[in-house]
Amino acid sequence: MHHLLTRRASLSPCVLMWFSLLWAWPAMAAEISVGSLAPDFSLPDQNGQPHRLADYRGQWVILYFYPKDDTPGCTTEGKSFRDKLKDFREAGAQVLGVSMDSVKSHQAFAQKYGLRFPLLADEDGKVAALYGTAGGFGPISYAKRQTFLIDPDGVVVRHYPHVNPSRHVQVLERDLAAAKKLYRSLPANSKPSRDKTKEMRQPVTDR
Repeated sequence: MHHLLTRRASLSPCVLMWFSLLWAWPAMAAEISVGSLAPDFSLPDQNGQPHRLADYRGQWVILYFYPKDDTPGCTTEGKSFRDKLKDFREAGAQVLGVSMDSVKSHQAFAQKYGLRFPLLADEDGKVAALYGTAGGFGPISYAKRQTFLIDPDGVVVRHYPHVNPSRHVQVLERDLAAAKKLYRSLPANSKPSRDKTKEMRQPVTDR
């Protein structure tokens, strides 16, 4: 222990500051509260076409963040959304995937697995940070695997901070149906206050 303390004391202030920033990374990330408006953003998809979240007002949005294109868990999750894409569209929901990969990487990933929904390139990680999903260690940055279900008024009604890629889509199908039913029951003058959606204001895990 004395040896470790001696080594730490010998570190330069710059190195100590770097380690303190790494330790504080999760605390520095933004927190998106269920029941609040989802922050707007604009990002290019795998074809270079820009997508702005505000353009999807009037639709349900499944905004899912994932760490890396063409890795096992991300591929499983992407293919699950692909296989249920028709059902989500019929339910009035738009699926948007986000990672810190490039447009070129997204294009290859989408073509390889037939992913026919927008994969958004958040190369500088600003949107991931905005939603509290930015992660990393040293020079490696990535988006943590999390999902936000956003209603037609742009309000976050579900947050999934812990996602199981193999069964997440099934959980979303169930929760989307429940959220739509509750949304339809709200009087017009209660939107967007969401006074009747307190039961939905809890982070959800599907592990």
